[in-house]
Amino acid sequence: MPPKKILVVEDDADQRLAISIRLKANKYAPIFAGDGVSAIAAAQREHPDLIVLDLGLPGGDGFTVLDRMRTIPRLAGIPIIVLTARDPKTARERTLDLGASGFFEKPVDSAEFLAAIHAALGDGE
Repeated sequence: MPPKKILVVEDDADQRLAISIRLKANKYAPIFAGDGVSAIAAAQREHPDLIVLDLGLPGGDGFTVLDRMRTIPRLAGIPIIVLTARDPKTARERTLDLGASGFFEKPVDSAEFLAAIHAALGDGE
């Protein structure tokens, strides 16, 4: 069975590398987008099994991307885990209201982050 594809939407190269290492070590196939516009295009083209979405993005913030993906029938059912450095007080509630499967603050705890990915994908531990 091929590895599950995870679209990582992150504009910071160091963050992309760190997430990529974690995902590959856990037998996932990461693909990347660095801004809001390319995130939606990549999601439509690749149809990933899960999306890890940063909120602070050029070309449309993560809230806009999340809201847009939930309105596109082909993308609406893909689980999205938000990963951000923004103030969690308002961002957490807003992202969950928009249909995110999970919310994490940077820097993220690897074990919790991977557990959320496994749960969202139905992989179990």
